[in-house]
Amino acid sequence: MNSEGKYKWVVVALLWVVALLNYMDRQMLSTMKEAMQVDISELQSAESFGFLMAIFLYVYGFMSPVAGTIADRVNRKWLIVGSLLVWSAVTYSMGLTDNYDHLLWLRALMGVSEALYIPAGLAMIADYHTGRTRSLAIGIHMTGLYTGQALGGFGATVADAYSWHTTFHWFGIVGIIYALVLAFLLKDKHANRTTGKSESNVTPNKLPLLKGLSILFSNIAFWVILLYFAAPSLPGWATKNWLPTLFADSLKIPMSEAGPLSTITIALSSFIGAVFIGGPLSDRWVQKNLRGRIYTGAIGLALTIPSLILLGYGNTFITVVGAAVCFGVGYGMFDANNMPILCQFVPSRLRGTAYGFMNMVGVFAGAAVTQVLGRFKDEGNFGFGFAALAAIVALALIVQLITLRPKTNDFVD
Repeated sequence: MNSEGKYKWVVVALLWVVALLNYMDRQMLSTMKEAMQVDISELQSAESFGFLMAIFLYVYGFMSPVAGTIADRVNRKWLIVGSLLVWSAVTYSMGLTDNYDHLLWLRALMGVSEALYIPAGLAMIADYHTGRTRSLAIGIHMTGLYTGQALGGFGATVADAYSWHTTFHWFGIVGIIYALVLAFLLKDKHANRTTGKSESNVTPNKLPLLKGLSILFSNIAFWVILLYFAAPSLPGWATKNWLPTLFADSLKIPMSEAGPLSTITIALSSFIGAVFIGGPLSDRWVQKNLRGRIYTGAIGLALTIPSLILLGYGNTFITVVGAAVCFGVGYGMFDANNMPILCQFVPSRLRGTAYGFMNMVGVFAGAAVTQVLGRFKDEGNFGFGFAALAAIVALALIVQLITLRPKTNDFVD
């Protein structure tokens, strides 16, 4: 393997850590409710806590199309480094306040800074991995998100041992240090439209904004992909934000145990689904059938449907944890193929923008379900809320299989 072939995997490794920090910093709040409500009385209400989680998602969602558009027009390396630096500083700052309103503002600012990463990071990986490794590379990167989610589950454990203030401080410091490391090691890459050769650390060739949006939104397949991405985002965000609480309620265990158990279960099973099943299967299948990536994602979504029903109504260790494992495997298969499927329908210069809009609809769906589940929790119908999400996923699965018919594995403009 030549140096460029090796470096494309170095990029995945470098961005894997960024993905980990991205989810770890946002996720750990979901497990520290009990520790924080001692100092911040507003958090004793599940609905208020749900709004604190949701404000991040609303801002993150509004910023995602902007972030995607920026990612297609600037050097992605510095966009990623700057994003990481800001959200890590915000994480550190969350440990400095005991005021609910201040936390809301900081979570909103975290939404702005974290939104800038995902479109840029995934587009960079897609630029480097253009052949038979795209789904595997994306899948490996997505396991960084799962690992960050799992480590975020230890927020309650660290808070029990020290304090929730200290937890935010140290998690933020780690991110600030890594942003400085990333500034030296990461290189951007774009194809030169004139020479056809790949170049590092250059500003991408730009399409005029309105022309790019016109191309994107006149593409019927892109509208289907938006639905396909948004519907599974409902249970995806529900598990990220409420699964520790569901485990604690269903298994009758303290949050300090439920947090790590739930997030590690989802992270490990999603890792298996993305890296060992979804990524390799898709990369091989698409060589024989252009719908191979779509079929792989569909199998993953199908696995999440019975899982959601069991998560909602299970009350034993085997049913609840087993359902979480099945959900994680399926969601990992789905996650590993989102950007690769997008690459079959969207020109290369618009992938950051396209994924930004996908992120927006997915996050808005997640923000809504986070608040709705908070109300279900207060009303005693928490399990039913989880189970009902299965019907929405089934609808998205049917629409995807009927309508998405790619003509190429890599749409290059």
